[in-house]
Amino acid sequence: MKQDFFHQAGKAFLRLLNIVDELREKCPWDKEQTMQSIRHLTIEEVHELSEAILQENTTEIKKELGDILLHVLFYAKIASETNAFNLIDVIEHLCHKLIRRHPHIYGEIKAETSNLVKQNWEQIKQNEQDKKISVLQGVPSGLPALIKAYRMQEKAASVGFDWDNALQVWQKVQEELNELNQAVQNQNRVQIQEEFGDLLFSLVNYARFIGINPDDALEQTNKKFKSRFEYIEQQAQIQGKNLSDMSLSEMNAYWHQAKEINKKDE
Repeated sequence: MKQDFFHQAGKAFLRLLNIVDELREKCPWDKEQTMQSIRHLTIEEVHELSEAILQENTTEIKKELGDILLHVLFYAKIASETNAFNLIDVIEHLCHKLIRRHPHIYGEIKAETSNLVKQNWEQIKQNEQDKKISVLQGVPSGLPALIKAYRMQEKAASVGFDWDNALQVWQKVQEELNELNQAVQNQNRVQIQEEFGDLLFSLVNYARFIGINPDDALEQTNKKFKSRFEYIEQQAQIQGKNLSDMSLSEMNAYWHQAKEINKKDE
C-alpha cells in the first residue's frame, strides 16, 4: 500500500516539476521573477495557510499547502539557474538535518517525551552553530513580536536560562503588572510603554510554562471577539439602527446573548 502511494506521489511530483520548468521557460511573468520579487508573496501564502488551519478548513489547507510547495520549487528553480543550489540539494540537506536532529530515532539517544525531543533538537542545533553566534540568532527578526518573544524564551530555556516553576513566572507577571500600574500613576509614557512590553513578555513566558501557545490563544480570543461583535451588528441591523445609535448597555446585552449562543454551540 505504501509503495503504491510512493509511486503515485512520485508521478505527481514529477508532473509538478515539469510544469514549474515549463512556466519558468515560457510564461512572461514567471520568467521575470526573482527570489526577492516573490518573497512577499510567500509570506502572504503562509498567512493564508495559517488562516485556513485556524478555520479548520481542510479544502483550503490543501490548496494553500500546494501554493507553498510551488514557492519552494520556484525558489529552487531560480537558484539552480545560477548554480547556487538545486532542489536535490534542498531535499538532501533536509534529510540530513532531520536524521541528525532525531538521534532518539536514528541513534542511541533516548527521548520519550516531546519536551525532551525539543530540548535535544535545540542542543544539537546549538552544537552545529558557530559558538560565537548568539543562542537567539535563530529567531528571525521579522517575526511578529508575540511569536518572537515566545521563540526567544524557548531558545534561552534550551540552554538552562529559565525559571524553576510556573509559580515563579506568575509572580513575575504580578511584579510587572505592579510596575505598569506605577508607571501609569506617574503618567510617564515612555515608562508605561516599557512596562507594558515587560508585562506582555512575562505573560508570554507564563503561557509557555503552562503549555499554551500565546499566539494561538490570542487568535482564538480575536475570533471570539469578532463573532460576538458581528452579532451585535446583526442585531442593530435587524432593528434598523446604526451601532452609534445603540447605547452601551444595549450592546452589552447583545454581547452576552452572543456569549450564551456560543456556549450552546460548543
